[in-house]
Amino acid sequence: MVSISTWARYVAHKLEYSFSVGYKNYKGGNITDRELGDFLLKNFFHGKLTYTQWIKGDAMAPTIAEKPALLLVRKLPDPEPTRVFVGDVVVLKDPQKPDNYLVRRLLAVEGYEMVSTDEKDEPFVLDKDQCWVKADNEKLKAKQEANDSRTFGPVQMTDIVGRVIYCLRSAVDHGRVQNSRSSMQQDLPVLEVELDVDEMAKIHKA
Repeated sequence: MVSISTWARYVAHKLEYSFSVGYKNYKGGNITDRELGDFLLKNFFHGKLTYTQWIKGDAMAPTIAEKPALLLVRKLPDPEPTRVFVGDVVVLKDPQKPDNYLVRRLLAVEGYEMVSTDEKDEPFVLDKDQCWVKADNEKLKAKQEANDSRTFGPVQMTDIVGRVIYCLRSAVDHGRVQNSRSSMQQDLPVLEVELDVDEMAKIHKA
């Protein structure tokens, strides 16, 4: 049973999400002044703050095991350092294959100085709206197998589409994904309202 305080926090998140998506579409010319109100209401009453996505491979082991897993992802229509934080596991557009998506951990954001373990690489500071992502699997060769910022460099924050908040590997092996403390607190009401493990298990089995 979801408490009233949890519902209140969830509604606040839905309002913020609806206005963020509405403003983004309005500024992008996708909707007009007349359509904006209907768009906001539709997103608030019928939209969800999460979606599911499959992940395969060992890049995020041990956080996410090597066998295929189904992820619950919180949508981030306006990914900036006040909404997504260092330490979060995020879904982002693959810089090398724009039609694909990667799951990686956010390691640094704008203003961070990046210093390589390779003395041949010069230190640099991430520019505005840039971020650095990294695979969790330390066994992978950095520039050959990891397929993260050590391979393709900094990425734009706008390439981030969501934060992974739950992982289902099987009907009996599932749980929250470890993100930053701020994100774990912010995502709790979303999880309590929108998480349906039985439905995820059906999708995984199918």
